[in-house]
Amino acid sequence: MDTWLLHRMRELRDLQGVIGLATWDQETYLPAKAGPARASQLSTLRGLYHERLVDPRLGDALAQAATQTDLSEDARAMVRVLTRERDRQVRVPGALVKALAEAQGRSLHAWREARTQKRFSLFQPHLACVLELRREQADAYGHDGERYDALLEGYEPGMRVARLTPVLTALREQLIPMVATLASAQRALPALFDGRRYPQDAQWAFTMRLLKDVGFDLEAGRQDLSIHPFTGGTHALDVRLTTHVDESNPLPALFSTIHEAGHGLYEQGFSPEHHATPLAAAPSMGLHESQSRLWENLVGRSRPFWEHYYPHLRAAFPEALADVDVDTFHGVINHVAPSFIRIDADEVTYNLHIALRYELELLLIRDALPLDELPAAWNERMRHYLGITPPDDTRGVLQDIHWAWGEFGYFPTYTLGNLYAASLHRAARRALPDLEGHVSRGELLPLRDWLRTHVHAHGFRTPAEERVRDITGQGLTDADFLAYLRDKYGALSGVAL
Repeated sequence: MDTWLLHRMRELRDLQGVIGLATWDQETYLPAKAGPARASQLSTLRGLYHERLVDPRLGDALAQAATQTDLSEDARAMVRVLTRERDRQVRVPGALVKALAEAQGRSLHAWREARTQKRFSLFQPHLACVLELRREQADAYGHDGERYDALLEGYEPGMRVARLTPVLTALREQLIPMVATLASAQRALPALFDGRRYPQDAQWAFTMRLLKDVGFDLEAGRQDLSIHPFTGGTHALDVRLTTHVDESNPLPALFSTIHEAGHGLYEQGFSPEHHATPLAAAPSMGLHESQSRLWENLVGRSRPFWEHYYPHLRAAFPEALADVDVDTFHGVINHVAPSFIRIDADEVTYNLHIALRYELELLLIRDALPLDELPAAWNERMRHYLGITPPDDTRGVLQDIHWAWGEFGYFPTYTLGNLYAASLHRAARRALPDLEGHVSRGELLPLRDWLRTHVHAHGFRTPAEERVRDITGQGLTDADFLAYLRDKYGALSGVAL
């Protein structure tokens, strides 16, 4: 492959890394008054990245490389992936890229303030600006009449509303009655988080132990605190995770860390020879989310996992958990109950939160829902799908950071990740017959290594669904996920689902 083209690939990866670092810092250590400055800096950086990506010389180099017959399979994949990204971005004016980056920075600042005051109206004008820019961006990308498709393509290549809506609708219709059945069948459990204290230092120490045990390389990454947990960083050797600690409830920190570790393991698992190329990336956010959801739920909420880790958790919080045995704790962390906050939701209700967001942002991108009606529309769907109404905007329409970031099209990837995770876990159990035994002994590396070989190391060589099909023998399906829910929660509740 041409030396200039390889150099440009590395340069683009370096710029992505610096943008990633600035974005991570924006959510962790950035001083309160520095928001506008960081918005301007990110606007400049994203503008530079866009300029280099749409450079006509890069287009010529990629076209020339595509005609070469002696390229390796990986080199052909690099050319294909970068050509796809460039073909999308060359349609977007540089001024729009910079305007969007700056608007995102202002929007984040306004979102934080609106959350503090529990007032959506403070965020509304900034959301309106980001939305308008995203619609303009979708039109620039091009679409067949469905703007959302153009944005979805950036997170889940090849996915379209025409396919996605039936998948989410069918799943939603299966889950609503399942939630109702479980709500009436589950046994009463003690309130582990009323009046009990779980000190921050002990929570932090426990989460760091979990990171080490799952195989996250702390010499090639770190964990910090943020309002909304996320994974970022600059490179496969510099992966940044965040978690959120609440001293009245350790579950957000525990499961946020396990979730983000799944993302982090993926980032650290790319083949070293791909680090400076477009192949050091997941082929879709749905596949990326499959890794976090697999670790968080299919491993982290399993009985074998807590057979090993609960004694250590109890030792970390001897006063709070002195009267709580492992059966009770396992029941509490798998209790199915409608809740306001998506990231705290159980496995059964979680995808109803995603359906709600997908339906609303589809309306927003279509400009079919006035923004001043958004909080009411949110609350109405919460009542219909989960039977509860948020008491304020912070626990309702303001709870997620994604719209402040302008990430329209991202939410559905969580559900796609859940579906892929169930299928991948089923395949892992076939390949590792003693998987549950390993987990019950705290031996998490066999699963990490299996995922690294079959998922992580492949990077962006092939499309996500093709990778899953190669591993499991099937593409996107809800059958494995629903079977998993019915088996697990049927056994826990004693009812047929």
